[in-house]
Amino acid sequence: MASSREVRLRIRSVKNIAQVTRALQAVSASKVRKSMQALMETRPYATKAWQVLTHIAMQPGRETLHPLLTRRDRINKILVVLLTGDRGLAGAYNTNIVRFVLQTFRDSEAPVEYITVGRKGRDLMIRRRQTIVAEFSNLPAAPSYADVSAIGRLAVDDFLNGRVDEVYLVYTNFINLVHQVPLVKKLLPLEVEAEGGRVMDTTAAPSGPAATYIYEPGQEQILDEIIPRFTSLQVYQAIMESLASEHASRMVAMKNATDSATSLAGALQLEYNKARQQAITNEILDIAGGAEALMQAK
Repeated sequence: MASSREVRLRIRSVKNIAQVTRALQAVSASKVRKSMQALMETRPYATKAWQVLTHIAMQPGRETLHPLLTRRDRINKILVVLLTGDRGLAGAYNTNIVRFVLQTFRDSEAPVEYITVGRKGRDLMIRRRQTIVAEFSNLPAAPSYADVSAIGRLAVDDFLNGRVDEVYLVYTNFINLVHQVPLVKKLLPLEVEAEGGRVMDTTAAPSGPAATYIYEPGQEQILDEIIPRFTSLQVYQAIMESLASEHASRMVAMKNATDSATSLAGALQLEYNKARQQAITNEILDIAGGAEALMQAK
């Protein structure tokens, strides 16, 4: 059995860890709320952009309207935009999304390249000897559209110049504080028919007859502007989802760590009490033994 001094030092160390994890839990809880607020603020613009884009792209001759709507006959190379976190202490958040993307594209016939967003994802993919063509890390705590628009532009440029034939977006979808799900979305070529093929949630879109639009200066000019911007907006909203998922995972992980530290401190306190009681008992026995020896000596 450890001495009472050793147990006391362990109790102090565990309680200090519990204070740190409790503070991280509170910080993550605050960041979750801010991330979800930022996510909700992007949806009105995203919904309207999707309505306009769908109306244009559903016209006859969809394949020739814009290069970003054109499917390639042969897939020679795939580009994957992988969204992870810059920091750890978030449970299995980063590991789960990396494992998911590797399993998803494990049997791909075409070579797969990656654009990683987040330091943890970059390090894990390099460790697994994957091809990384670009990486973005150390994003602001509350990134704006301008902070992440370069990621979407890079994916669009690679698709337009023919270097890649498909672009996918892999991120963690935020459902609630205890449930986050890894998702893969086809980013390019843009598929407007598939309800599940985009990041945006358009459930708030008004019902009823489809709106009629008059386009100025014309469809081609609007498509050249809205499709690349909408693609970057998908990346931005996926980053917002990933940030909320990361903070939620960290909050839950820190709560579990705090609970475990509190439980361990309680167990160590019992062990300390036993060790202290045993030391007191030994001292009483020593005193009683010494007194008995003195009595016999007389």
